[in-house]
Amino acid sequence: MKTSVVILNWNGRKLLEQFLPIVLEHTLDYETEVVVADNGSSDDSINFLKANFPQVPVVALDKNYGFAEGYNRALQQVNSEYVVLLNSDVETTENWLSTIISYLEMHPEVSAVQPKILAQKNKTHFEYAGACGGFIDKFGYPFCRGRILENVEPDQGQYNYVIPIFWATGACLCIRRKDYFEAGGLDARFFAHMEEIDLCWRLNARGKRIECLPQSVVYHVGAASLAKENPRKTYLNFRNNLLMLYKNLPLGKLLPIFTIRLVLDLLAYVHLLVRGKFSNANAVVKAHRDFISMKSSFKHNRKENLEKKVSNNISTKFNGSILWNYYMKGRKTFGTLGFKPSDA
Repeated sequence: MKTSVVILNWNGRKLLEQFLPIVLEHTLDYETEVVVADNGSSDDSINFLKANFPQVPVVALDKNYGFAEGYNRALQQVNSEYVVLLNSDVETTENWLSTIISYLEMHPEVSAVQPKILAQKNKTHFEYAGACGGFIDKFGYPFCRGRILENVEPDQGQYNYVIPIFWATGACLCIRRKDYFEAGGLDARFFAHMEEIDLCWRLNARGKRIECLPQSVVYHVGAASLAKENPRKTYLNFRNNLLMLYKNLPLGKLLPIFTIRLVLDLLAYVHLLVRGKFSNANAVVKAHRDFISMKSSFKHNRKENLEKKVSNNISTKFNGSILWNYYMKGRKTFGTLGFKPSDA
């Protein structure tokens, strides 16, 4: 097989029933397989697949390993040149995959690609988690072309051009399998959230190229496993973001950036308290506490990442503050940032 599209499922029988037939319709050919990796579901997902989609291979994991390790284990079971990490709540479109694979075949310098991702429930707008390609600012805050913080833009064709990006969303990520494992795959200790950004940081630092190809389009439901303001999600996002920074920042930037992040996260904590989001506020505190206790176990990874990097300046990293631009300068869309990630 040239390409394996791997859908990681956890208690998602209803999503499989809704979206898997569409994926199969738009995806299968003699060079492509669609695989479902089941993360120890307790619903009837596997029986449903066997009864209704016997042609779809199932990788049955013995428990819920989370997004990161679930995909690491699943991708070890396929042997294709290209692998696609596809959420179970994604609605594909005609030629979504052939467009991506053709592009990768013509551009061997590109390691990974994401399509344009629009909201499945509001198809005129970009989707929060990925939109038209991901970036981070100097303090580690992620944003997208088409979505900055809470501001999600309508898709009016304004980003219909290929562009190098800092990170591609795990909702729909096509990557050369060789590059995925050479970079170490997703960090299983993250469990879920930020793990694809961490992987893409490693790829960027090691001279690999990641791009968004908006000629390919999919629709993503989003927040199918955890609601957007779920305290567990808040905890994982804050904790994993700090771990990602620790793993990848050079020594000279580590202390000043962490000092500023401590202040910014304290402000986020106060903001959540004022809004009455007490569980989410406590999740921020727990995230910082657990980061401190976990940090020592990441020293080896940090050392390896810094040794393997080939450049100190990643052109797809925004060297300003997205919070400052958004709240103080009123720049709430990617086009108003004046950021040109193609500049080396």
